Amino acid sequence: MDSMTLTEVIILVIAGTMVGFINTLAGGGSIISLSVLMLLGLPANIANGTNRIGILMQNFAAVGSFSQQKVLDWKKGRWLAIPAVLGSVIGAWIAVDINEKAIEYSIAVIMLLMVVFILWKPERWITEKKELINRKVSWMQIVIFFLIGVYGGFIQMGVGYFLLAGLVLSAGYELVKANALKVLVNFIFTPFALIVFILNGQVDYAIGLILGIGNVMGGLLGSRLAVKKGANFVKWVIVVVILLTSAQIFGLIDIKGLLVPVLE
Repeated sequence: MDSMTLTEVIILVIAGTMVGFINTLAGGGSIISLSVLMLLGLPANIANGTNRIGILMQNFAAVGSFSQQKVLDWKKGRWLAIPAVLGSVIGAWIAVDINEKAIEYSIAVIMLLMVVFILWKPERWITEKKELINRKVSWMQIVIFFLIGVYGGFIQMGVGYFLLAGLVLSAGYELVKANALKVLVNFIFTPFALIVFILNGQVDYAIGLILGIGNVMGGLLGSRLAVKKGANFVKWVIVVVILLTSAQIFGLIDIKGLLVPVLE
Protein backbone atom coordinates (compact mmCIF):
# COMPACT_ATOMS: atom_id res chain seq x y z
CA MET A 1 0.00 0.00 0.00
CA ASP A 2 1.27 3.46 -0.89
CA SER A 3 -0.61 5.41 1.77
CA MET A 4 -3.27 4.89 4.40
CA THR A 5 -6.31 6.91 5.33
CA LEU A 6 -7.12 7.74 8.95
CA THR A 7 -10.04 5.31 8.77
CA GLU A 8 -7.73 2.50 7.69
CA VAL A 9 -5.30 3.30 10.52
CA ILE A 10 -8.15 3.21 13.07
CA ILE A 11 -9.41 -0.09 11.64
CA LEU A 12 -5.93 -1.60 11.89
CA VAL A 13 -5.55 -0.54 15.53
CA ILE A 14 -9.02 -1.85 16.46
CA ALA A 15 -8.39 -5.12 14.62
CA GLY A 16 -5.00 -5.45 16.32
CA THR A 17 -6.56 -4.91 19.75
CA MET A 18 -9.11 -7.64 19.11
CA VAL A 19 -6.41 -10.00 17.82
CA GLY A 20 -4.08 -9.35 20.76
CA PHE A 21 -6.89 -9.94 23.27
CA ILE A 22 -8.12 -13.14 21.61
CA ASN A 23 -4.64 -14.55 21.01
CA THR A 24 -3.50 -13.95 24.58
CA LEU A 25 -6.57 -15.59 26.12
CA ALA A 26 -7.05 -18.33 23.54
CA GLY A 27 -5.85 -18.26 19.93
CA GLY A 28 -7.13 -17.85 16.39
CA GLY A 29 -7.20 -14.06 16.46
CA SER A 30 -5.10 -13.90 13.31
CA ILE A 31 -8.20 -14.78 11.30
CA ILE A 32 -9.26 -11.16 11.95
CA SER A 33 -5.93 -9.52 11.18
CA LEU A 34 -5.33 -11.60 8.05
CA SER A 35 -8.83 -10.78 6.79
CA VAL A 36 -8.33 -7.05 7.42
CA LEU A 37 -4.88 -6.99 5.84
CA MET A 38 -6.10 -8.69 2.67
CA LEU A 39 -9.18 -6.47 2.49
CA LEU A 40 -6.83 -3.47 2.68
CA GLY A 41 -5.17 -4.77 -0.48
CA LEU A 42 -2.24 -6.89 0.71
CA PRO A 43 -1.67 -10.18 -1.16
CA ALA A 44 -2.16 -13.24 1.07
CA ASN A 45 1.56 -14.01 1.34
CA ILE A 46 2.45 -10.44 2.36
CA ALA A 47 -0.49 -10.35 4.79
CA ASN A 48 0.84 -13.58 6.33
CA GLY A 49 4.30 -12.06 6.79
CA THR A 50 3.10 -8.62 7.89
CA ASN A 51 0.85 -10.16 10.54
CA ARG A 52 3.97 -11.46 12.35
CA ILE A 53 5.01 -7.94 13.36
CA GLY A 54 1.82 -7.49 15.35
CA ILE A 55 2.11 -11.00 16.80
CA LEU A 56 5.67 -10.29 17.95
CA MET A 57 4.69 -6.99 19.59
CA GLN A 58 1.61 -8.53 21.20
CA ASN A 59 3.57 -11.41 22.72
CA PHE A 60 6.32 -9.09 23.97
CA ALA A 61 3.71 -7.11 25.90
CA ALA A 62 1.88 -10.19 27.17
CA VAL A 63 5.10 -11.92 28.29
CA GLY A 64 6.03 -8.84 30.31
CA SER A 65 2.58 -8.73 31.90
CA PHE A 66 2.48 -12.45 32.78
CA SER A 67 6.02 -12.25 34.16
CA GLN A 68 5.10 -9.26 36.31
CA GLN A 69 2.15 -11.26 37.67
CA LYS A 70 4.53 -14.16 38.46
CA VAL A 71 2.74 -16.89 36.52
CA LEU A 72 5.45 -17.54 33.94
CA ASP A 73 7.73 -20.61 34.03
CA TRP A 74 10.72 -19.15 32.17
CA LYS A 75 12.93 -22.24 32.43
CA LYS A 76 10.45 -24.70 30.90
CA GLY A 77 9.33 -22.13 28.35
CA ARG A 78 12.86 -21.61 27.00
CA TRP A 79 13.44 -25.34 26.57
CA LEU A 80 10.12 -25.87 24.78
CA ALA A 81 10.79 -22.88 22.54
CA ILE A 82 13.98 -24.38 21.06
CA PRO A 83 12.24 -27.06 18.92
CA ALA A 84 9.47 -24.57 18.13
CA VAL A 85 12.06 -22.12 16.73
CA LEU A 86 13.51 -24.79 14.44
CA GLY A 87 10.03 -25.76 13.28
CA SER A 88 8.96 -22.17 12.69
CA VAL A 89 11.80 -21.53 10.25
CA ILE A 90 10.84 -24.60 8.24
CA GLY A 91 7.15 -23.65 8.33
CA ALA A 92 7.84 -20.11 7.15
CA TRP A 93 9.82 -21.38 4.15
CA ILE A 94 6.97 -23.77 3.28
CA ALA A 95 4.46 -20.89 3.40
CA VAL A 96 5.41 -19.59 -0.06
CA ASP A 97 3.27 -21.92 -2.23
CA ILE A 98 0.79 -24.26 -0.55
CA ASN A 99 -2.95 -24.86 -0.37
CA GLU A 100 -3.89 -23.03 2.84
CA LYS A 101 -7.58 -23.99 2.61
CA ALA A 102 -6.89 -27.71 3.00
CA ILE A 103 -4.85 -27.02 6.11
CA GLU A 104 -7.54 -24.66 7.47
CA TYR A 105 -10.17 -27.42 7.24
CA SER A 106 -7.91 -29.83 9.10
CA ILE A 107 -7.26 -27.24 11.80
CA ALA A 108 -10.99 -26.56 12.21
CA VAL A 109 -11.69 -30.26 12.79
CA ILE A 110 -8.88 -30.51 15.35
CA MET A 111 -10.07 -27.34 17.13
CA LEU A 112 -13.63 -28.71 17.36
CA LEU A 113 -12.24 -31.90 18.89
CA MET A 114 -10.47 -29.69 21.43
CA VAL A 115 -13.84 -28.20 22.42
CA VAL A 116 -15.09 -31.72 23.11
CA PHE A 117 -12.08 -32.47 25.31
CA ILE A 118 -12.40 -29.15 27.15
CA LEU A 119 -16.10 -29.67 27.94
CA TRP A 120 -15.97 -33.43 28.45
CA LYS A 121 -13.18 -33.47 31.05
CA PRO A 122 -12.70 -29.86 32.13
CA GLU A 123 -10.49 -30.81 35.06
CA ARG A 124 -7.72 -31.59 32.56
CA TRP A 125 -7.58 -27.93 31.60
CA ILE A 126 -8.00 -26.20 34.96
CA THR A 127 -5.98 -28.48 37.28
CA GLU A 128 -2.18 -28.51 37.48
CA LYS A 129 -0.34 -31.83 37.31
CA LYS A 130 2.78 -31.26 39.40
CA GLU A 131 4.35 -34.57 38.41
CA LEU A 132 4.33 -33.49 34.74
CA ILE A 133 5.47 -29.93 35.43
CA ASN A 134 8.45 -31.09 37.48
CA ARG A 135 9.69 -33.49 34.80
CA LYS A 136 12.41 -32.51 32.36
CA VAL A 137 11.39 -31.84 28.77
CA SER A 138 10.84 -35.20 27.06
CA TRP A 139 11.62 -36.26 23.49
CA MET A 140 7.88 -36.46 22.83
CA GLN A 141 7.47 -32.84 23.90
CA ILE A 142 10.39 -31.83 21.67
CA VAL A 143 8.65 -33.45 18.68
CA ILE A 144 5.27 -31.93 19.60
CA PHE A 145 6.65 -28.40 19.91
CA PHE A 146 8.75 -28.78 16.76
CA LEU A 147 5.58 -29.63 14.81
CA ILE A 148 3.70 -26.77 16.47
CA GLY A 149 6.55 -24.48 15.41
CA VAL A 150 6.25 -25.68 11.81
CA TYR A 151 2.56 -24.77 11.77
CA GLY A 152 3.16 -21.45 13.54
CA GLY A 153 5.85 -20.51 11.06
CA PHE A 154 3.57 -21.48 8.20
CA ILE A 155 0.39 -19.52 8.94
CA GLN A 156 0.24 -18.56 12.68
CA MET A 157 -3.58 -18.60 12.80
CA GLY A 158 -4.70 -21.04 15.50
CA VAL A 159 -1.20 -21.96 16.70
CA GLY A 160 -2.24 -20.86 20.20
CA TYR A 161 -4.65 -23.79 20.45
CA PHE A 162 -1.90 -26.28 19.70
CA LEU A 163 0.46 -24.61 22.17
CA LEU A 164 -2.23 -24.72 24.87
CA ALA A 165 -2.98 -28.38 24.16
CA GLY A 166 0.70 -29.26 24.35
CA LEU A 167 1.26 -27.29 27.54
CA VAL A 168 -1.84 -28.60 29.32
CA LEU A 169 -1.95 -32.22 28.18
CA SER A 170 1.75 -33.03 27.85
CA ALA A 171 3.33 -30.62 30.36
CA GLY A 172 0.61 -30.49 33.05
CA TYR A 173 -0.06 -26.74 33.32
CA GLU A 174 -3.48 -25.28 34.12
CA LEU A 175 -4.85 -22.80 31.59
CA VAL A 176 -3.61 -19.52 33.09
CA LYS A 177 0.00 -20.70 33.39
CA ALA A 178 -0.29 -22.47 30.04
CA ASN A 179 -1.42 -19.19 28.47
CA ALA A 180 1.63 -17.45 29.93
CA LEU A 181 3.96 -20.12 28.54
CA LYS A 182 2.10 -20.07 25.22
CA VAL A 183 2.86 -16.40 24.63
CA LEU A 184 6.49 -16.90 25.74
CA VAL A 185 7.09 -19.76 23.28
CA ASN A 186 5.27 -17.80 20.56
CA PHE A 187 7.34 -14.71 21.33
CA ILE A 188 10.60 -16.64 21.03
CA PHE A 189 9.87 -18.40 17.72
CA THR A 190 8.02 -15.57 15.91
CA PRO A 191 11.14 -13.45 15.11
CA PHE A 192 12.73 -16.38 13.28
CA ALA A 193 9.68 -16.86 11.08
CA LEU A 194 9.47 -13.10 10.54
CA ILE A 195 13.07 -13.01 9.30
CA VAL A 196 12.20 -15.59 6.63
CA PHE A 197 9.30 -13.44 5.40
CA ILE A 198 11.50 -10.33 5.44
CA LEU A 199 14.17 -12.10 3.37
CA ASN A 200 11.47 -12.97 0.83
CA GLY A 201 10.11 -9.40 0.69
CA GLN A 202 6.77 -10.38 2.20
CA VAL A 203 6.41 -7.77 4.99
CA ASP A 204 4.81 -4.31 4.94
CA TYR A 205 6.50 -2.62 7.91
CA ALA A 206 4.23 0.43 8.23
CA ILE A 207 1.01 -1.57 8.26
CA GLY A 208 2.54 -4.19 10.56
CA LEU A 209 3.62 -1.60 13.13
CA ILE A 210 0.21 0.11 13.17
CA LEU A 211 -1.49 -3.27 13.58
CA GLY A 212 1.04 -4.06 16.32
CA ILE A 213 0.00 -1.04 18.40
CA GLY A 214 -3.45 -2.59 18.71
CA ASN A 215 -1.97 -6.04 19.33
CA VAL A 216 -0.01 -4.68 22.30
CA MET A 217 -3.11 -3.12 23.88
CA GLY A 218 -5.10 -6.32 23.39
CA GLY A 219 -2.27 -8.49 24.70
CA LEU A 220 -1.96 -6.47 27.89
CA LEU A 221 -5.71 -6.58 28.49
CA GLY A 222 -5.92 -10.31 27.80
CA SER A 223 -3.02 -11.22 30.10
CA ARG A 224 -4.51 -9.20 32.96
CA LEU A 225 -7.94 -10.79 32.53
CA ALA A 226 -6.47 -14.30 32.33
CA VAL A 227 -4.81 -13.98 35.74
CA LYS A 228 -7.66 -12.04 37.33
CA LYS A 229 -10.52 -14.25 36.13
CA GLY A 230 -8.74 -17.61 36.34
CA ALA A 231 -8.66 -20.82 34.33
CA ASN A 232 -12.43 -21.35 34.12
CA PHE A 233 -12.89 -17.95 32.41
CA VAL A 234 -10.07 -18.71 29.97
CA LYS A 235 -11.65 -22.08 29.19
CA TRP A 236 -14.93 -20.50 28.06
CA VAL A 237 -13.17 -17.81 26.03
CA ILE A 238 -11.31 -20.59 24.20
CA VAL A 239 -14.55 -22.52 23.52
CA VAL A 240 -16.31 -19.45 22.08
CA VAL A 241 -13.35 -18.42 19.93
CA ILE A 242 -12.87 -21.95 18.57
CA LEU A 243 -16.54 -22.19 17.61
CA LEU A 244 -16.42 -18.82 15.82
CA THR A 245 -13.15 -19.66 14.06
CA SER A 246 -14.46 -23.05 12.92
CA ALA A 247 -17.71 -21.48 11.70
CA GLN A 248 -15.67 -19.03 9.60
CA ILE A 249 -13.51 -21.79 8.10
CA PHE A 250 -16.53 -23.94 7.19
CA GLY A 251 -18.36 -20.97 5.68
CA LEU A 252 -21.13 -20.70 8.30
CA ILE A 253 -20.20 -17.08 9.02
CA ASP A 254 -18.19 -14.60 6.97
CA ILE A 255 -15.88 -12.33 8.94
CA LYS A 256 -14.56 -10.80 5.74
CA GLY A 257 -18.11 -10.07 4.60
CA LEU A 258 -18.84 -8.32 7.89
CA LEU A 259 -15.70 -6.20 7.53
CA VAL A 260 -16.25 -5.11 3.91
CA PRO A 261 -18.95 -2.47 4.65
CA VAL A 262 -16.68 -0.93 7.30
CA LEU A 263 -13.71 -0.70 4.96
CA GLU A 264 -15.59 0.66 1.97
